[in-house]
Amino acid sequence: MNIESFIANRFLKESSNRFSQTALRLSVLSIALGLMVMILSVSIVTGFQNSIRDKIATFDGHIRISNYDFNNSLELSPIESDTSLEESIRTHNGIKSISSFGVKGGIIKAHSIVQGCVLKGIDENYDWSNFQDWIIGGRTPNIDKNKKTNEILISKKTADKLQLDIDSSFLVYFMQDPPRIRKFTICGIYQSGFPDFDNRFIYGDIKHIRKLNKWSNTQISGYEILIDKFNDMDAQTRWINEEISYDLKAQNINTRYVFIMDWLNLLDTNVFFILGLMVMISGVGMIATLLILILEKTKFIGTMKAMGATNKSIRKIFIIHGIHLSIRGLILGNLMGIGLALIQKYFNIISLDPNTYYMTSIPINLDLSILLFLNVGVVSIISIMMLAPSYIISSITPIKALRFD
Repeated sequence: MNIESFIANRFLKESSNRFSQTALRLSVLSIALGLMVMILSVSIVTGFQNSIRDKIATFDGHIRISNYDFNNSLELSPIESDTSLEESIRTHNGIKSISSFGVKGGIIKAHSIVQGCVLKGIDENYDWSNFQDWIIGGRTPNIDKNKKTNEILISKKTADKLQLDIDSSFLVYFMQDPPRIRKFTICGIYQSGFPDFDNRFIYGDIKHIRKLNKWSNTQISGYEILIDKFNDMDAQTRWINEEISYDLKAQNINTRYVFIMDWLNLLDTNVFFILGLMVMISGVGMIATLLILILEKTKFIGTMKAMGATNKSIRKIFIIHGIHLSIRGLILGNLMGIGLALIQKYFNIISLDPNTYYMTSIPINLDLSILLFLNVGVVSIISIMMLAPSYIISSITPIKALRFD
């Protein structure tokens, strides 16, 4: 340990006067509160962003392959399934799953109540992993490659509106020429908290859509692809577009849900504003504390200069002392911020209106890399901010300092 660090550590152990002790505690508390707010802000916003993106991807895939045409309707033109393409994409690094799907609009009728819906037909390869957390009753449909099933997964909103429950049956009218009617039985009920999807989608066997549309057993509306890392989505989309034929297109949720994605990206601006504000408040608090310490230790500064200490060495003592105080604040801030975040994550203390926020409680995303970045960033910025007031030491002369009272 060098002399500057040794003296700075002694400062921490020495008892200052009541005023300076209060100032030190307030500076530590300001850093702790600032870091706590930063941790909660980042964890809530990133949690909210991840939750919305995951919900959209669960309903519609991160990337969707469909016919290359100008059809903007819900019901897509059919394409031929390609097992070699499926295998190539499925085995590619970063791809979580790929499954075929079909969509067809209809009208549900039960107990003299009607409700518009979109039947999403899926095959036996459909990835239910993200959906499992939303199942509040029953189970997912058992899709058999060789046998058609009438089992349907329906949302709680739709089930409540139509007064249906597990094992209830209902009719779906498909408006085509001629109109068709299908009878389905509810095997499970889900609740995602995303009204835009909960009010529309019911999940069943893709064989029904093939039969209704008079498609062959190899025709589908397209493929849905889930990936491991959201940040790789654009790169994965470019790779898939290079792999598929000219009459197909691959689009990700950034292009299919532009308004939602732009809205989520705008939240980053709010986070940066909060981070900057909290760092500024913490830094100003430490600058004020450093000035108080310099004022209190004026005689010490004069003595050190009289003994031959340089301005740089003395400044280093006070900056190290300030960093020690900052670390105390960081420890306290981490305990408060992470503690509150974990309480919300596992106990859902604060609930939300799903019709407004698309979820039932405040989501939390605690990322170790983000936490390290916040801690290192706060210490680094505060240390830089303390450099300016430390130069006051250069103006203190030994004679004036030793006479100072």
